[in-house]
Amino acid sequence: MEGDVMDKVEATATVRDFDPISGSIPATKVEITVSCRDLLDRDTFSKSDPLVVLYTQGVECKQWREFGRTEVIDNTLNPDFVRKYILDYFFEEKQNLRFDVYDIDSKSPDLAKHPTDFNDFLGQVYCTLGEIVGSPASRLEKPLGGIPGKKCGTIILSAEELGNCRDYATMQFCANKLDKKDFFGKSDPFMVFYRSNEDGTFTICHKTEVVKNTLNPVWQPFSIPVRALCNGDYDRTIKVEVYDWDRDGSHDFIGEFTSSYKELCRGQSQLNVYEVVNAKKKIKKKRYINSGTVSLLSFIVESEHTFLDYIKGGTQIHFTVAIDFTASNGNPSQSTSLHYMNPYQMNAYAMALKAVGEIIQDYDSDKMFPALGFGAKLPPDGRVSHEFPLNGNIENPYCNGMEGILEAYHQSLKTVQLYGPTNFAPVVNHVARYAAAVQDGSQYFVLLIITDGVISDMAQTKEAIVNAAKLPMSIIIVGVGQAEFDAMVELDGDDIRISSRGKLAERDIVQFVPFRDYMDRTGNHVLSMARLAKDVLAEIPDQLISYMKSRGIKPCPPPPAYSSGDFPQTNSV
Repeated sequence: MEGDVMDKVEATATVRDFDPISGSIPATKVEITVSCRDLLDRDTFSKSDPLVVLYTQGVECKQWREFGRTEVIDNTLNPDFVRKYILDYFFEEKQNLRFDVYDIDSKSPDLAKHPTDFNDFLGQVYCTLGEIVGSPASRLEKPLGGIPGKKCGTIILSAEELGNCRDYATMQFCANKLDKKDFFGKSDPFMVFYRSNEDGTFTICHKTEVVKNTLNPVWQPFSIPVRALCNGDYDRTIKVEVYDWDRDGSHDFIGEFTSSYKELCRGQSQLNVYEVVNAKKKIKKKRYINSGTVSLLSFIVESEHTFLDYIKGGTQIHFTVAIDFTASNGNPSQSTSLHYMNPYQMNAYAMALKAVGEIIQDYDSDKMFPALGFGAKLPPDGRVSHEFPLNGNIENPYCNGMEGILEAYHQSLKTVQLYGPTNFAPVVNHVARYAAAVQDGSQYFVLLIITDGVISDMAQTKEAIVNAAKLPMSIIIVGVGQAEFDAMVELDGDDIRISSRGKLAERDIVQFVPFRDYMDRTGNHVLSMARLAKDVLAEIPDQLISYMKSRGIKPCPPPPAYSSGDFPQTNSV
């Protein structure tokens, strides 16, 4: 009995909440290919011997670290480098890159002296990984800079997703003669899957549904990305724990077993029948054999279309922002207001907008974004609007880039009167109208709502979200300030799918986070914004894929790949 109590305590610590794919597992890996055209000629008797060095930058410290370098190609101003860079790609992070080009005159691998010797430096370029991936056909062409008064030529960066990241495993299990844990009935078993990490720890990656009142459950088939199961290492241990579900969350531990992706690939066979063992019972009871068995019924691996397949095929992500101008934010001229414009520091609205927008803008080719406000009285007649353009132009609510949105937001604060109530449905329906007009997979819409408070039109907003769930769109809600945001959690739909008038939303398209949870205690706003963006954007790739799958939309083939014949090649003399 004491052992069962301990089993319960341990179970509650690990099983309740988990993120199916931990943030440490990259969305995918991409291979970057580098070419240059019309480089500076630094050598007197021949052409330059170029090499490109890639530097990456961490989120917390802004220091540039060398990631890798290409080979040296002798005697050319138009190199096509063979050596690639392989980078982990996260849609939800701003991954800053710097490419420096050098003319190598010696065989020394030490580049430290090259930047000081100006003759060897041929130029550099800054970009983000998202910028490369989000360019047409995932091919970015940028002019090299870094040498005042000189045209340094062009760098061409192409991104290719590595194929082994896109496999999904679909599997089904059943169990036989599991231990009886419930006093008045049989057990209510479910299983929890963990992948092992390099350091020997385990990360939860899947939880099955509960099958009620049986010792011989058959669980539903489930699909999981192979990278989430083993992170590309097919021999890595997969641990599976079996529990008896309890209503109060204190689930009883039945036992566990281990396998690996390689073993599971063998499919249904005697080799994939596993003994479920409770180590504590084994020590206590001499005659203990096991707590039942679990058998693999089926195992199929399929390659799925990925987020990057759609982006490379030309799908554009359109970003719209809607800002809360209700009176509960406080008078913008007072420092206690959430809209207060401190000349030395961005307010929470501006930080949330910049954090999310700076990442999404890489996937929108024209960088023109509609920016709306709601809950304010507008000049000249003081009518209340829940869908007004921040730039004051009803015919053209588009702002140029993040700076344009921030400028329009600042201007609006000077011209409108904060009022109320807090209605979301008009801005959700506004974006939904655009999304409804383009359902062929060429465009996907993301609405960012930033709000300080309690929603006033819950029923209408739920209906708007249920209707929008059929469309190519996602909604991010960021709560600022100290209000209670219980209603927003309901809209999020992570635990219970949102419904309206008895109709369930087709997909979960809403992600809500309170900004206060991301504020860095040391006051590091860059870190706060990076954390916020990471969480609110993490679900967008899967939401886009779920829409495309539900409509049977396959990615368009990318435009023809660049070949060296597209540019004049200068041959060595």
